[in-house]
Amino acid sequence: MEKPSRIFGRSREWDGLAAFAGTPPEATQGGAALGIVSGRRRQGKSFLLQAMAETAGGMYFAATEATETESLRLFAETLSRHTGEFIGAPPRDWNEAIAHLFRSSWDRPAFIAIDEFPFLSKTSPALPSIIQRELGPGGSGRTSPVRLVLCGSAMSVMGNLLAGQAPLRGRASLELVVQPFQYRKAARFWGITDPRLAVLVHAVVGGTPAYRYEFTRGDAPSSIEDFDPWVVRTALNPQTPLFREARYLLAEESAIRDPALYHSVLAAIAAGNTTNGGIANFIGRRSDQISHPLNVLEDCALIAREPDLFRPGRSHYRIVEPLITFYEAIMRKRWAELEIHRAEQVWATTRQTFLTQVVGPHLESLCRSFALDAGADLFGEQPSEVGSGIINDPANRTQIEIDVVAFSAQQSNGPRQVVSLGEVKWGEVIGLDHLRRLRRARDLLQNKSYHTENTVLALYGGAGFTEELRAVATTDDQVLLIDLERLYS
Repeated sequence: MEKPSRIFGRSREWDGLAAFAGTPPEATQGGAALGIVSGRRRQGKSFLLQAMAETAGGMYFAATEATETESLRLFAETLSRHTGEFIGAPPRDWNEAIAHLFRSSWDRPAFIAIDEFPFLSKTSPALPSIIQRELGPGGSGRTSPVRLVLCGSAMSVMGNLLAGQAPLRGRASLELVVQPFQYRKAARFWGITDPRLAVLVHAVVGGTPAYRYEFTRGDAPSSIEDFDPWVVRTALNPQTPLFREARYLLAEESAIRDPALYHSVLAAIAAGNTTNGGIANFIGRRSDQISHPLNVLEDCALIAREPDLFRPGRSHYRIVEPLITFYEAIMRKRWAELEIHRAEQVWATTRQTFLTQVVGPHLESLCRSFALDAGADLFGEQPSEVGSGIINDPANRTQIEIDVVAFSAQQSNGPRQVVSLGEVKWGEVIGLDHLRRLRRARDLLQNKSYHTENTVLALYGGAGFTEELRAVATTDDQVLLIDLERLYS
């Protein structure tokens, strides 16, 4: 099934759905198949499923926040329209509805998508168990060609569908997570060719497709000079949906019951307090009191826990959605002024905070993605793990923070091979001092029995490099300079 031209990117996701929709009967022993599609809101899941239903001649049903009785009636009406079969009285419960779905007259594999599934399972908690029973031995799905997809944006709910002792664990033959666009694809989607502008825009809206048209009325910055006016007329403008979007992303998660606490946790991370202890100190709580909100935010895919690659057992937290970082760092503290349309004044006094507190750390995450994607071409060896880490320097009584650490695959009982150590700077010209710092880190790791003979020292510069550093890089093949042009090439 060919992907419609109106869908930008998403080739891998489309191919996965197409393969699932066309699963031959012999692959399921003549029975139904179950797929799970999830992803944060605004990523285009519904758009993708609707297009697949149209292409495959399938059925798409979008659940709403409604009572069980109304949801059953709406589902039965949608099914009746699609199959052409008359349904007398609406199903009394989901036992009847799911059984009828699988027993309908299907003459070939039928793609059926139920979107916003968490709305249904909230009012009908037994629904996953009912689907599991009908897919099991003796169920109506054992002789049905239905290819059923359950989709939802509530990540904590969708993640639990297949976890642990959940009824549907082991039943799904498709588990598809629709992620935001990768940063280079996001730049193409926004029509941005200037890599510096692309980084700035991505630091605000990330790779969420809906923010390109629906939330900004198609308004994209035309040049680097237009970036500041663009921020004022979109993200900081109370008349655009983008203005309140970060708040809604948190409010939409049912597992979050104390928004004030969770916003404080996110504000702490956005301010650079990324450890458990640092977050606790920032919000005035004990470390054990914030374990639960951190776990909830992680389950909701709003933050990610990333290990310190040099200090096992220690982790740092990162906000996954750039718009939330932008809101917590820039908007939340000046909300009252923004609501009365003082965006120009607010932006004038917070722009430097944006560059240091938002763009700088964001560029570091982009460089880690770049190192993982292009590792073999960059370093001569493909890294198996890329992250960050801190190295203790006892002689100088300090610590060296490494922004980009690339490890090769772990060999059994052997020391780790350090493929690359990287330094990232957004607004500072990188020079020989930064290179000396990386060399010192490499020597310290060698003393700790890491393999560093072939370690590439990579310097990622948003503001360029000194002539002295460029001269060194031309004669030393273990020194690599990466500017924004290469980052986006």
